[in-house]
Amino acid sequence: MNALQARGLSFGYNGKALLREIDFEIKDQSFVVLLGRNGSGKSTLLKLMAGILKPQSGRMEIYAEDINNMSYSRRAEFIGFLSQSHNTVFPYSVAEVVITGRAPYIFYSPSKKDVEKAVESMERVGIIHLRDKPYNQLSGGERQLVMIARVLAQEPRIILFDEPLTFLDIYNQMQFFSLIKQLLSNKLTIIMVIHDLMIASRLEADYMMLSEGKIAAYGGKEIFTRDNIRKVFNIECQLDEKTGEIDLIPLKPLRP
Repeated sequence: MNALQARGLSFGYNGKALLREIDFEIKDQSFVVLLGRNGSGKSTLLKLMAGILKPQSGRMEIYAEDINNMSYSRRAEFIGFLSQSHNTVFPYSVAEVVITGRAPYIFYSPSKKDVEKAVESMERVGIIHLRDKPYNQLSGGERQLVMIARVLAQEPRIILFDEPLTFLDIYNQMQFFSLIKQLLSNKLTIIMVIHDLMIASRLEADYMMLSEGKIAAYGGKEIFTRDNIRKVFNIECQLDEKTGEIDLIPLKPLRP
């Protein structure tokens, strides 16, 4: 079964096409990493997957249903989305921010189950000690962890991460990928935008490379070739596979 499927998906801003005639299938319970240069459309594609943006042509399907025909609450049952930026000027506590992930299930006030799910997600991310601290007093890395906990509290079947490693130190990056393994073992579908090719190449994932509004390559680690990296990232790289892992060592940028 496909968790997500794009059919002739096109989108642009101010009359300029950013994504053109995109077609793909993402299987249920899979892990897909989106790669590409700045401006290649990765974040826009993620927002189309989440139903935040509506395609100018084509359609995005979630479990064979057009996502743009779903109500907000129904979409929230399937899709959890972590954006790149998330600031607030109000002094909400960490626990209050996390429990907003339960919004699709709350009618008047949070139930006992809603509170339990919020606490459980904070414990899984390792921030339960911050539960009473004002969110706007946290560091950038701590805020990122809070928003990850908020998405987990929502209990979606598909989670979309847009640059989740932003602000995370190396320890919390390792904790994050340990969490990703847990989520995948719980039969969730994970789609993630990452800029770091070194990190991306070491994940057990499928990869979708975007370039000039199109999918340049989609598959497993076999798509990490000199030709694909040259075409998508405009750099020459050395690929070292002696250890069985891929080392991407940039040699030089090509012409702009």
